Amino acid sequence: QRDALRDKAREPAHVLVMTATPIPRTVAMTIFGDLDVSTLKDMPLGRSPITTHVVSQSSKPDHLTRAWQRACEEVSNTNQVYVVAPRISADDESDLQRFGLTPDELILAKNLIDEEDSSSLKLAMSSVEELYPMLTGDVMKDLRVGKLHGRLPSEEKEAVMQAFVRHELDVLVTTTVIEVGVDVANATMMIIMNAERFGVSQLHQLRGRIGRGVSPGLCLFVSSASEDSPAMARLRAVAASTDGFELSRLDLQERSEGDVLGSAQSGARSHLRLLRVIRDEELIAQARLVAENLLSQDPTLAANPELAKAVEKLRQEERAAYLEKR
Repeated sequence: QRDALRDKAREPAHVLVMTATPIPRTVAMTIFGDLDVSTLKDMPLGRSPITTHVVSQSSKPDHLTRAWQRACEEVSNTNQVYVVAPRISADDESDLQRFGLTPDELILAKNLIDEEDSSSLKLAMSSVEELYPMLTGDVMKDLRVGKLHGRLPSEEKEAVMQAFVRHELDVLVTTTVIEVGVDVANATMMIIMNAERFGVSQLHQLRGRIGRGVSPGLCLFVSSASEDSPAMARLRAVAASTDGFELSRLDLQERSEGDVLGSAQSGARSHLRLLRVIRDEELIAQARLVAENLLSQDPTLAANPELAKAVEKLRQEERAAYLEKR
């Protein structure tokens, strides 16, 4: 199939980059004109729509109780549920980075949550080891509940996941190990605890684990962030859209574009000293048009020797950086 598509192209692409959840640098490269974009806007075959709601523990704490009840209702309808926690256990802060958030997302989360909340970050954080006994001893005591995280032996992780796939488990309490490569068509609901601790792309990626069958999906972002906080505004923005590109622009605004001329995928470190993608998007578009016109008239830059030198210098720097990594 790939060969058939390649044969149809008059000028085959040298590189094909595909992503279901664009990261800040990917979006920045499309804006800078470094990539031509083909967007697949239709939902993949066999997928169902996903509805997302924010459950605020600060303003409506009783809604969490209703969320657990709703999960039980899904199970009674022969469906399955994910409950996602940002870390494994209450006493291991390294779980945040190793098994929950990436370094960039951890920094972002700490910056966005309320100051009084961040002072009790460890205490406020849900974990798999806390949630599992709480749920199995109370609201889900009659359900088949499993737990999954990155610290389990590989054989045990595989056994738990396969049990969930075979519908031998109704509910899976898990960390973000399910973020990619998990396809359970019968899973229709996801409850993400402490959702304010996750980045935009990660929330979108997690949400994509449900609604993969004939039944629509329901995702709940449970958060203790205050109603007027940046974290809550971010969660509501993610809940309001399932458009990966729209969400990646939001992610881009918060995490910065990384190094468009290098390899860093997000963050403030960049070869660009003055230009910023969102702020200067119109200027970048104008520059792209000028560059396209110039190259159409002077493909080898023979009439623009100084520009040719600058391009060659950039290429040499890229080669040197590549060789250093080998």
